[in-house]
Amino acid sequence: MNLRLLSLRVEPIAGTPIILTLIPTKQKFKMNSEQPEQTLRLMQLCSPMLPTGSFAYSQGLEFAVSSGWVKDYDTTKMWIQGLLENSLAYLDIPILSRLYKAWDLNNKEDILYWNDYLYASRDSKELCEEEKQLAHALARLLGDLGISEAVEWRENSKACFLSIFALGAWYWKIPLKEAALGYLWMWAENQVLAAIKLVPIGQTSGQNILSSVIEIIPNLVSTGLSLKDEEIGYTNPGQGIASALHETQYTRLFRS
Repeated sequence: MNLRLLSLRVEPIAGTPIILTLIPTKQKFKMNSEQPEQTLRLMQLCSPMLPTGSFAYSQGLEFAVSSGWVKDYDTTKMWIQGLLENSLAYLDIPILSRLYKAWDLNNKEDILYWNDYLYASRDSKELCEEEKQLAHALARLLGDLGISEAVEWRENSKACFLSIFALGAWYWKIPLKEAALGYLWMWAENQVLAAIKLVPIGQTSGQNILSSVIEIIPNLVSTGLSLKDEEIGYTNPGQGIASALHETQYTRLFRS
């Protein structure tokens, strides 16, 4: 039972006790009716159950493991955090910001420009093919969920997953910062799941890596969202080399 102080009037009189009267009342609870739906939509957009096939790609990690670059907990953590800090924070997140705003303004020219910019930034054929496959799958899903803007992207030969992700976030009114947080978390989670199979590391070790990632993602998002156009880019040749050589690897668990 909640209690509310109805009134209080204090007139001190020597020897007279002060009595406060409390009466039961119903607690008034105000909640933004839109926010829970936005949060749940973000969970849906970042869910491992999203039928895009992202689980089939390692983004160069499989070759890195077979070559001994990544071989234990410490090197796995270094690989994942390094890509977050040197690649996604300086490329994916600032482009996500521009795509989100372009969708909001229905600026098709900017949407295509930043989509093509990101596609051209992928270092290997394998990474480009991954972009297209994931983008087409997400475009089909969002189209089936009633987002008509996604339909035309189902056959775009240079479609990027991030472009369709930005569309879903904008359409469902997910705030940009929260969408960026979700995007980095989704990427990190996929990499940890791949590492558990490949290195291998245990489930607990995977959760420890994700816990360490949680501590840096907010700052990485802030950095990425603050970048100017001329500051966008990344330097991570190791991933490019690993993904390029992965397609010639003798045995492969992940798609190339």
